Amino acid sequence: MAKAQRKRIGDILVETGVISAQQLTEALARQRRTRERLGRILVEQKVATEKQIAQALAAQLDLPLVNLASARIDPKAVKLVPEALARKRRVLPLVLEGEHLVIAMADPLDVYAVDDVGIAAHRPVKAVVAVESEVEAGIARAYGMGAAAQAVLVDVEEEAPVQAPPEEGEGVDDAPVVRLVNLILTQALKDRASDIHVEHGAMQTVMTLPKNVQPALTSRVKVLARLNIAERRLPQDGAFELALDDRRIDFRVSTLPTLHGERLALRLLDKTHGLLSLEQLGLEARARRRYESLIKQPYGIILVTGPTGSGKTTTLVSTLALLNSADKNIITIEDPVEYQLPGVSHIQVNTRSGLTFAAGLRSIVRQNPDIVMVGEIRDVESAEISIHASLTGHLVLTTLHTNDAPSALTRLGDMGIEPYLTASAVIGVASQRLVRLLCPNCKQVAPIPKDIVTWLQSVVKDPLPPAEFRRAVGCAQCRATGYQGRSGIFEVLVMTEPLRKRVLAHASAADLGEVARGEGMGAMRADGMLKAMQGVTTVEEVLRVTRVEEPSL
Repeated sequence: MAKAQRKRIGDILVETGVISAQQLTEALARQRRTRERLGRILVEQKVATEKQIAQALAAQLDLPLVNLASARIDPKAVKLVPEALARKRRVLPLVLEGEHLVIAMADPLDVYAVDDVGIAAHRPVKAVVAVESEVEAGIARAYGMGAAAQAVLVDVEEEAPVQAPPEEGEGVDDAPVVRLVNLILTQALKDRASDIHVEHGAMQTVMTLPKNVQPALTSRVKVLARLNIAERRLPQDGAFELALDDRRIDFRVSTLPTLHGERLALRLLDKTHGLLSLEQLGLEARARRRYESLIKQPYGIILVTGPTGSGKTTTLVSTLALLNSADKNIITIEDPVEYQLPGVSHIQVNTRSGLTFAAGLRSIVRQNPDIVMVGEIRDVESAEISIHASLTGHLVLTTLHTNDAPSALTRLGDMGIEPYLTASAVIGVASQRLVRLLCPNCKQVAPIPKDIVTWLQSVVKDPLPPAEFRRAVGCAQCRATGYQGRSGIFEVLVMTEPLRKRVLAHASAADLGEVARGEGMGAMRADGMLKAMQGVTTVEEVLRVTRVEEPSL
């Protein structure tokens, strides 16, 4: 009996309504000329998605379709296939099923790849279908920390379940969980990460760990940060310092109990790198001139606003470094103190001993400082003291959690500050976000979005630069994300007489924003789009971090 002929993938896509017969004909004509895979042609022509191609291929071959974004990758399986082979053949080892090694591929019809993997692994291979970009990201995730990491993962999993590791100094340097933590910290530094998250879920997944390793990993980090390893029901905060590759790195640790176990968040502070200049922070020429005019004032409050993790403290400390000189008396009060500047007096908040922001500020103003930096205005008391300090001849730099610059003025009113005090004390507000920068190794030219260029021409007063839009692609250097590093996007509000009048009249944030833009404040989204136009980030990244309520495109 003759074997039924396998249905072609193009026919499957037409039958399921993904593409039209005409689109298939055009793609097949190109395939005859270029010898490319049909699926890749259809994706490039934007008539089908990678997922739709993978679904059709799975149906054609009667193979499972695996979602690699959530699939667990077994380190024992990864250990069987050399990284060079996995990258060359675009295969991702997933798991061992008896004697078989299961691998994910975007093209299971590539029999040469299947044979090569089987020879290297010394066992039979089963292929499953996966989206091509997910395969590449999975390879970066599985092999990103190298063979040593895979070996450690195997050792850790074999030892699990593991209880809390012994305290420092008890000969545990070779314990698998200790080596695992060291690898994670070292790799984070190599990748220039700002934070490490150990949690039930994913941001940019670098390593997927067995669930039963979580208690030991958490306990090890707690030991380093001198936290209570027996306390798993309450949040804890701590810190530790490590010297890695001749660099002194401070780690701030936060634990949070959840239904799935304790989450860990580690903030990395590399003290070996110098502070960034205002230009390096991302302040473009026009916004930088406005900001520099503010920090040169002898007194008043400058607010830096944005969500947690948007780089507000870095901006403030870089500003202090710019202002720092032998003839200036500069005092800061922070929680915690992240950077120490020579000649600057830094005060660490300690609420247990009664040293709050408000209490510290009262004492600081008696020290006759020229410049005061307050880590954050958290309550009406610290806001009032900061305002009174600015009105009595001090330049006060501080942060506030608001979504944009105009909202900072109304936020003070919400906290109980009288409008006349806000209008008199605040001399300016800088609001910021962080956008990811495109990886220089793999970014590609993108079509020019005409609507964005038209919008920028209408809102930006300066001449626009030549359009050089780029898109994120992904490679080994950026862990298949398409991005590497971050930069700030800003809007700088300078308090003018029209703005003071609107504040005194209890104007809304929207009204204040309209007046501020009329007075020369560039919108944060416009600043981001200019960076996208210059090819350093993407339009999608700017839209991700800026508010919908800002002027629409």
